[in-house]
Amino acid sequence: MSRLADDPDVIRIGNCSGFYGDRLTAMRDMLEGGQLDVLTGDYLAELTMLILGRDRMKDPSLGYAKTFVKQIEDCLGLALERNVQIVTNAGGLNPAGLAEKLRKVAAELGLDAKIAHVEGDDLAGRAAELDLGSPLTANAYLGAWGIVECLNSGADIVVTGRVTDASVIVGPAAAHFGWERADYDRLAGAVVAGHVIECSTQATGGNYAFFTELADLGRPGFPIAEIRRDGSSVITKHAGTGGAVTVDTVRAQLMYEIQGARYAGPDVTTRLDTIQVEQEGADRVLISGVAGEAPPPQLKVSLNTLGGFRNEMEFVLTGLDIEAKAELAQRQLESWLTVRPAELDWTLARLDRPDADSEEQASALLRCVVRDSDPNKVGRAFSSVAVELALASYPGCSFTTLPGNGSPYGVYTPGFVDAGEVPHIAVLADGKRVDIAQATETRALESVPAPAVPEPLAVSDTRRAPLGTIALARSGDKGGDANIGVWVRTDEQWRWLVHTLTVDRLRELLPETASLEVTRHVLPNLRALNFIISGLLGKGVAYQARFDPQAKGLGEWLRSRHVDIPTELLEGK
Repeated sequence: MSRLADDPDVIRIGNCSGFYGDRLTAMRDMLEGGQLDVLTGDYLAELTMLILGRDRMKDPSLGYAKTFVKQIEDCLGLALERNVQIVTNAGGLNPAGLAEKLRKVAAELGLDAKIAHVEGDDLAGRAAELDLGSPLTANAYLGAWGIVECLNSGADIVVTGRVTDASVIVGPAAAHFGWERADYDRLAGAVVAGHVIECSTQATGGNYAFFTELADLGRPGFPIAEIRRDGSSVITKHAGTGGAVTVDTVRAQLMYEIQGARYAGPDVTTRLDTIQVEQEGADRVLISGVAGEAPPPQLKVSLNTLGGFRNEMEFVLTGLDIEAKAELAQRQLESWLTVRPAELDWTLARLDRPDADSEEQASALLRCVVRDSDPNKVGRAFSSVAVELALASYPGCSFTTLPGNGSPYGVYTPGFVDAGEVPHIAVLADGKRVDIAQATETRALESVPAPAVPEPLAVSDTRRAPLGTIALARSGDKGGDANIGVWVRTDEQWRWLVHTLTVDRLRELLPETASLEVTRHVLPNLRALNFIISGLLGKGVAYQARFDPQAKGLGEWLRSRHVDIPTELLEGK
């Protein structure tokens, strides 16, 4: 039975973290802001696993999100008082260590809290035998059923390692309603609800393309999913908090870091092409109609390795002859280096304007990035030589960076292993260990047939304007690949967009993608296109191949590009 007496067929799950470093007060804000059954937190990203891996190298007792401990120190009594269970992946590389730390916190606070954890995802010690190489970290994405076991045992807090982001939401829903492993549609509905709220305030107006439409974005509230017995859900937030929950803020998060119409997970493959989204009321968006299928036979593995060492120097070029100044600096630095690093990349950012009325607006930035397995080759042997150009190079030579040593960088790659090779263990509050079986029914992942699209819009007159005048977008990273989701609000806009924004047109609008593999996926139910740009981010976020290493602004760049838009679609714009 739901802890909310007014509706036993709904479980109300809030989220208070979308990454390691999110708003520290969010846990208290969510517990004090209104009724909840469960409070979740997502602390793990691809980069976070590398950060936690380096923490663990320094101290084997670490490897978890330390900010979560601070939040529990502040809020454990409040959560117990309000009968709110907490489920989080903050355990990172050491869920057992975090669980033990939390027990000590509870004891120091004089509180009786039942703390359980889920483990088995850490494959680093078996990486060679599983043909995963020799990574610093290797973590399989587990599903929700270990969380279910812990909650069914009466746990107040469940700590996991690397589970899928949505699993911390799916687990409480499945436990609450008693769903079975083959309840694919219900599980898929919960996956979608989880995907929407796991990135915290991105569902309530954060990073939202049409942000100027929102009345109060000063301090967006964190999202809540009211999940129903049939797997449908309403996305909302606590009353009186900032931001907004609209069809488009929800759709924005649905488009974040996805690929095709099939969204694979360890418990269910969710059909994104079946999602229906509609405004149910103020700050209430209904998600329904989601279909699910059996999961694939393999689990994804997050692999992080130390790729070497990295350094950079950035030159300021001001006024006239920018290209010639850049050429001189590059030629001089490369010829003055006594030892050349393995990688030496130059980028010229033409931020300058002609006849500028400030020096900053008259300046461009020339960035030199070096990488090598030998820290000495990218340390002072590089950065000090760059500084030696100060009085010997182009007029006005200056820098935004100081000379220094290089720093280690990581490389992320995805791997895959048979699900049967990965242990999944629920460790209950009393120490009992329960093995969780992997899915017995599986289905190989494959593309869906190309969907039907409407007839092209008959166009008479057009006007040149930014694509973002009518189109919204959200972009993000998946290892070395980037995704851009683009969608529109009306059927007429969709008839134009789906025939206009092809792969070739995207490459024209974003020249940096011209030589890369680009795949387009069509989601008519969301009036959306999703583009996967392979290799744009090099070897992942820690590699920092671009100045925007997580592709957060890629969608906004696309929206800023000018295209010929039918005038009838621009009425009132």
